[in-house]
Amino acid sequence: MSQAPLPPCGLYRTTAEIAGVPAGRLIYFHNHGDPGPGMYLPDRWNHNRAHFAARGTTAPADFDGAGLHPLPREGFYRVGSPFHCCAKQCVKFEPDAMVQLGYNGAGQAILFQPELRSGALTIPDRGSLVDDAVLAQLVALTVREVEGGATGATGGGGLGPFPRGIVIH
Repeated sequence: MSQAPLPPCGLYRTTAEIAGVPAGRLIYFHNHGDPGPGMYLPDRWNHNRAHFAARGTTAPADFDGAGLHPLPREGFYRVGSPFHCCAKQCVKFEPDAMVQLGYNGAGQAILFQPELRSGALTIPDRGSLVDDAVLAQLVALTVREVEGGATGATGGGGLGPFPRGIVIH
């Protein structure tokens, strides 16, 4: 009997307790490595982006990914069609608005609305919690990121293949 394939590396919210990691947590899942696939918890946030601990929790031998809910990458997006943050309709997001998608430690999506100040874009450190259903209305933007002398253009706001804080061999 063959084991089900593991989910791809990326951001997830746990929906069940897995190897001591409680349900309702933001994690980065890495599906390969030594000693095996693992889950990494955020240890800090910088510019509304999670940085994940270098040490994680190894997934159990019988792990099949059933307790993981996939999340879109953190980064910059365009609003594709109008929506409200939640059923209370506290905040309306208009078409073509630029937003930054981030998450809290519980894996709840937060949208940050950039502001133009003195000719420069600034990103506030406070945003609006949004329901999962509205994430389908976001279209990833390609934003050039310059960090530590390296340059490049990637989708989803400039994230490389792995969140900072994790060293992948």
